[in-house]
Amino acid sequence: MLITIVAGARPNFMKISPIIKAINKARIGGISMDYRLVHTGQHFDQKMSGEFFAQLGIPEPNINLECGGGTQAEQTAAVMISFERELEANRPDVVIVVGDVTSTMACTITAKKLCVSVAHVEAGIRSGDMTMPEEINRIVTDSICDRFFTTTRKAGQLLQRTGVSDERIHFVGNTMIDTLYQNLDRLQQPVCWDLNGLREGEYFLLTLHRPANVDDRKTLVSFLTEVISGANDRKVIFPVHPRTRRTLELTGFNDERLVTIDPLGYLQFIYLLKHAAAVITDSGGITEEATVLGIPCMTLRDSTERPETVEIGTNELIGTDPRRLSVYFKKLAAGNWKKGEIPELWDGHAAERIVEVLGRIYSDAVENTNAARVE
Repeated sequence: MLITIVAGARPNFMKISPIIKAINKARIGGISMDYRLVHTGQHFDQKMSGEFFAQLGIPEPNINLECGGGTQAEQTAAVMISFERELEANRPDVVIVVGDVTSTMACTITAKKLCVSVAHVEAGIRSGDMTMPEEINRIVTDSICDRFFTTTRKAGQLLQRTGVSDERIHFVGNTMIDTLYQNLDRLQQPVCWDLNGLREGEYFLLTLHRPANVDDRKTLVSFLTEVISGANDRKVIFPVHPRTRRTLELTGFNDERLVTIDPLGYLQFIYLLKHAAAVITDSGGITEEATVLGIPCMTLRDSTERPETVEIGTNELIGTDPRRLSVYFKKLAAGNWKKGEIPELWDGHAAERIVEVLGRIYSDAVENTNAARVE
């Protein structure tokens, strides 16, 4: 049985790492299963890609399609053209796509046009915000793939309402949380820790990358001003996404409490997250990690595709009006932040469940195909 695993951007890497480890474990256990790792090159910066591979123990890809840069349409087209060649040369029994980046959608369309089965890890999540490219990627991917691995029961229920049959939906948990648990004892203190005299619980962590928050200079400055005001005399550590840095440099914004640093590797970033007083972010994945770590989280978006982090986790949906932040900073300072709980099956074993399902379904299919050929 051959599985093609697709990764394209930084959010994908944390999701594929435990799947690869689970496949290797299954092979040691005697299951006939192999994989081919395809990096589309959507994130081509070393700090956004290569460093994550090294830290998470992800092997060198079998191929890098080198499809970075360009507009949404240009990148989608480039991935589809290159991935089609890859599948024609190395046809698998199933393609695994993860998350909701451009590569996820492009590779799903390409595989299905070649009549190759596709399994979507993190299927069924929705924000309801069609201005987000990721929402379009989710909808398109889930509309044509074959197997759906979900992080919550609610995601499965959404898929059922769209007509997906129960036997194609597999509630397995969250592979990003698998990666978190697998690396908690390997976290690395980043250089900025000693340089800025940081102490546990005495600083805030900030991440911003969504176009609506960072592409307009006035909007970005408004967010930074409110965050720094809410942080009071504590420092705000801001790993700056390449997209954000372009706008930030144009603003000329400067405050000694705001510490801007380059993007961090996984082990360094999670170290900062684990020891922060709170995180302010517009990233969906970070809300999941914060929930499991028990870190207060303020999400600068009007909607979220991960409602469980708000309903039972440590996340609060602030919205896109920077002025609303002050209320939540006061709530945090008063010690009134909710404690939160860890969602069902976010236990570090999601990848093992995925591989078990794949082995059961596709190994049987391969055996039936081989038997038919013999006859």
